[in-house]
Amino acid sequence: MSTRHHDRTKTPVLAAALDPQETARRLASVREATLAGDEPPDGPRTVIGESWRRVIGTGLDPDRDRRARPLSLAELEERRHRSQLLRLLPVLHSHLLPAADAAQQILVVTDSEGRVLWREGAAPVRRMADRHGFEPGADWTEDVVGTNGIGTALVTRAPVLVHSAEHYVRTHHQWTCAGAPLHDPRDGRLLGVVDLSGPAHSFHPTTLSLVSAVARLAECEERNRHLAALDRLRTSAAPLLARLGGRALAVDRDGWTAAATGTAPPARIPLPRSPQAGPLWLPRYGACALEPLPGGWLVRIGKEGPPGPAPSRVVLDLSGRAGWTVTVGGPAGSWTHELSPRHAELLFTLAVHPEGRTSAQLARDLFGDDRRTATVRAELSRLRRTLGCVLSHRPYRFADEVDVELRRPARPTDLLPHSTAPAVLAARAMIG
Repeated sequence: MSTRHHDRTKTPVLAAALDPQETARRLASVREATLAGDEPPDGPRTVIGESWRRVIGTGLDPDRDRRARPLSLAELEERRHRSQLLRLLPVLHSHLLPAADAAQQILVVTDSEGRVLWREGAAPVRRMADRHGFEPGADWTEDVVGTNGIGTALVTRAPVLVHSAEHYVRTHHQWTCAGAPLHDPRDGRLLGVVDLSGPAHSFHPTTLSLVSAVARLAECEERNRHLAALDRLRTSAAPLLARLGGRALAVDRDGWTAAATGTAPPARIPLPRSPQAGPLWLPRYGACALEPLPGGWLVRIGKEGPPGPAPSRVVLDLSGRAGWTVTVGGPAGSWTHELSPRHAELLFTLAVHPEGRTSAQLARDLFGDDRRTATVRAELSRLRRTLGCVLSHRPYRFADEVDVELRRPARPTDLLPHSTAPAVLAARAMIG
């Protein structure tokens, strides 16, 4: 698709004050011209044009979606049970279901992989959605169903409205959907998307603002819940910490610090996936001992005895379109850390350059500007606080004694799809 089809000087169709039928007609003409390689009469909105370009690259048929197999009931229930989104449902339901019912729409909540976990709302619209495979357990990513309020929000990590023929797949043109990403307020990790969808005639310009506001409200309530839990843990741990000698931390079950003695409290420490009481090795601290507390753990730092075994293996998993992780393992067990987009870019660059990179080289790899060394050093300092001795410096690299496995996506274009880092763009082109 030619870049001239995204000329930002044109007026996007939805910016004009048109009646619904005229809007749908003009959107359809923009889509048809774009797919035919012609100059469209109006410019698609930037977010839509960029999504169409991504979807064209996947080879998706513009007349029908791929309709992937939905999750089994057992798989769906398992994902629901372990999803952090479960705690956000009361807020989403109380503020969005009345609006969905009034407008003859449905409320949909997906995980970060685009799988529909919950779907509620008007029964007639649910039946319409069933005919499109828009059901619990369905995969609603761009690769499968094209441009839509869920899959496109997952890629852009921003709220998005997709109306009528802005959907890439023709069979979805009678729909409007407004989706907003949901993040873990503690670390910014993408949890999924909340979406209102319904017939195109139910479109209202305030729908996206409503969905976005409720998504932020749900994140705020989750943040308050987290802070209240840390306060309770801090209160229960305070008498114990006051009696201890040496260094110790009181952390919740996810490793977030509630209190500390003898050491500066980090925001979070990386605990094993299934921690158990006893000795363990932690990056930054080395040998430690773990003891249970109500609602968390007591971490005693630097217990006497031989130092714990250092990690020997790193798995950098960038195989998904979102939700990248680094897993560190060794004789003392393993733990997994969710990566921000920037840290995923940094670790990918180090993984493909085992000989190491200077701060100037990394600045060029990430920003195309070797003068941005201060930003690189600050990001690597944050990473080293998490990964400890797994990373070395002068030059920056994975430690020599660590075996590194890099897991890439099956399709080269899915490698950190939102990234514009020169190192990532070069890798996509070279592999492709």
